[in-house]
Amino acid sequence: MTTPITPAAAPDILAQPPADLTGLRLSEPPTVAAGLEAVLQSMRFAWREAGLVRGTRAYLKLNQRDGFDCSSCAWPDPDDHRSIAEFCENGAKATASEATTHRADAALFARQSVAELSHLSDKALNDLGRFTEPLVLRPGATHYAPIGWKEAFELIGKELNALASPEEAVFYTSGRTSNEAAFMYQLFVRQFGTNNLPDCSNMCHESSGAALNSTIGIGKGTVKLEDLYEAEVILIVGQNPGTNHPRMLTALQRAKANGAQIVTINPLFEAGLNHFRNPQDFLNPLQAAGALFGPGTALTDVFLQVKINGDLPAFKGLCKALLEAEKRNPGQVVDHAFIGQYAVAGEYEALRTELETARWADIEEQSGLTETQLRDTAALLARSERIITCWAMGLTQHKNSVATIQEVVNLHLLRGAIGKPGAGLCPVRGHSNVQGDRTMGIWEKMPEEFLAALDAEFQFTAPRKQGYDTVQAIEALRDGRALVFIGMGGNFLSATPDTEATAAALRRCRLTVQVSTKPNRGHLVTGATALILPALARTDVDRQRTGAQFVTTENSMGVVQDSHGQLVPLSEHMLSEPAIVAGMALATLGTKSTVDWVGLVENYDRIREHIARVVPGCQGYNEQVRQPNGFYLPNGPRERRFTTTDGRAHFTVNPLQPVALQPGQLLMMTIRSHDQFNTTVYGLDDRYRGVKQERRVVFMHPADIEERGLYFRQPVDLISHFEGQERRAASFLAIPYDVPRGCCATYFPEANVLVPLRSVAERSNTPTSKSVVVTVQASAG
Repeated sequence: MTTPITPAAAPDILAQPPADLTGLRLSEPPTVAAGLEAVLQSMRFAWREAGLVRGTRAYLKLNQRDGFDCSSCAWPDPDDHRSIAEFCENGAKATASEATTHRADAALFARQSVAELSHLSDKALNDLGRFTEPLVLRPGATHYAPIGWKEAFELIGKELNALASPEEAVFYTSGRTSNEAAFMYQLFVRQFGTNNLPDCSNMCHESSGAALNSTIGIGKGTVKLEDLYEAEVILIVGQNPGTNHPRMLTALQRAKANGAQIVTINPLFEAGLNHFRNPQDFLNPLQAAGALFGPGTALTDVFLQVKINGDLPAFKGLCKALLEAEKRNPGQVVDHAFIGQYAVAGEYEALRTELETARWADIEEQSGLTETQLRDTAALLARSERIITCWAMGLTQHKNSVATIQEVVNLHLLRGAIGKPGAGLCPVRGHSNVQGDRTMGIWEKMPEEFLAALDAEFQFTAPRKQGYDTVQAIEALRDGRALVFIGMGGNFLSATPDTEATAAALRRCRLTVQVSTKPNRGHLVTGATALILPALARTDVDRQRTGAQFVTTENSMGVVQDSHGQLVPLSEHMLSEPAIVAGMALATLGTKSTVDWVGLVENYDRIREHIARVVPGCQGYNEQVRQPNGFYLPNGPRERRFTTTDGRAHFTVNPLQPVALQPGQLLMMTIRSHDQFNTTVYGLDDRYRGVKQERRVVFMHPADIEERGLYFRQPVDLISHFEGQERRAASFLAIPYDVPRGCCATYFPEANVLVPLRSVAERSNTPTSKSVVVTVQASAG
């Protein structure tokens, strides 16, 4: 007997996007990414949002040494030459969206109630513009109203200080937050008395961090951008660079020109990994014609269409084939010298024994790949010394994600493909400073070394009790163990799993606070009292008492760089994130804190001086970040110094964990469309998959559609199944697509309602948004 999950209260305020269909048009998915269409889309979007002059100025300063860091993906900028257009289509949309001249001001919120706004699409909410003044939703009110900054900060301080314990507050952080704001935020929260610092990394690369910390000693990648240019083989796994971080395609194009071969392992063959026309070639007269009319650069040499969550058996098969090749050619495949010097011999023997007993039939069944495919790919790896594996959410959001990534590490350790030029591990971060936030202390379980340094620098004792991660925070809010929620950027409601459960948890709060640049659905599902605090964006000039300030960020490859806002803010009532943190801290901590919060805001160099003394690897921070390309943070494994507790790299044994589907069930993964970044929706098209003017679609194998008695484009409901519970998302269109049998895919945040809160990855507690068991039924009526 299943137990239906009932929606949260206040049904007139929608926690989910409206289920209205908007007019689907389909075409054949293209076979080439970027090119002229990407350029035209970027320019149209900029001029529509920000105007010709403001929009063009923003683009010319985007990712430049004297400009600002893109607020979308965390792909690194080149250390050498940078193009005049050092950005991609999605970065351009994110920048234009921030640079907009449209205003979501008090007049807008006076005209439209919270309930009315909740019936807008996510795209329509984003299109409303930038917040220009602080707003408050008081208990029982239907409309947000203006509030002064002083009163807003006093309200926050009053509510926080009225809690029975600091543990009753949750402080969330998105990846957009700068290093300076993140450092101040975690300092404020720890001086308040809690480690409840969940962040968006909990929902993305937490599995990577857990796997890498335990095996090589650092939760980050081990390669630089230049390593991709030197690689012989690059494996792209569980990742769609053409949409999620398109500038990566430029690096892959250069790698291909240098002779690299690319292996793509993914359930969908994305256009961005087929062929690539580099928009930057339009600026070169010798290459412009080819960029316009040519076929583009062919990227993928080997495509392995793995089943959803078939990556662990796939990598187990690759490792098994390598060991079998080593047995036939002793000393020619496995790097025994590397293992002897850097790894643990007994762990290698345990892995070898386990792989010998692994059955090819199980590997084939669970991966969806053939033994021949895996052996041929292993042969390519066996004759290559320089191997890089890149991955993203396709590996990190499953129950067995940590084990899967550990199996990737096993492959690299077998080949000694780590800690040398052209080789290593590359988890690709999806948000521009999510890695920097973690470096600055945004984590619910920071190590003792960091907390001790924080204590010494600021003369207090930081709490040592582990705080809530994202899933635990939702549970605490739901259960009444937490009563105040403060979000530093992001869209907590739409980014998290189990949308209705998250909405019910937020509605139980006494106070919800959102530090934001633009409206999203998270501003509409609130506690009894809600505040919106308008923050400056990366694009905005940040002028404080001592003059214009800059902030810093860290990219996917551990480079810390500066970011200088360029555009005049739309309103004098916006504050920078450091100023907002200082305002909350002063109102909450008062004389209990000896931190000079005002002085830190007056001159951000003072924040960076503290960072230099607290954060490992940041000595001389102010000087280093002013270098033309910033500086690289220390990375032991990059130099074959493994920073585990025993100083060795570790093999692991990771048993297969088959997914058991009942008759009629499919395994669903949530994905992005090409017209969105994370939960921000810029448009209704997914150009690279041939979908236009619609987001409520589910991609299915044609045979799976027919087997269920459905027809193409039929309206269907999706029902997820977990521990006897059902969750339903209504009104999607069934679309035939080249996905493996037994698998399907659909967009988030529309499908987040189907992801059970308790369905999480082992060891990392990351929601399993890429492994959702569903059935598909014809919509009633």
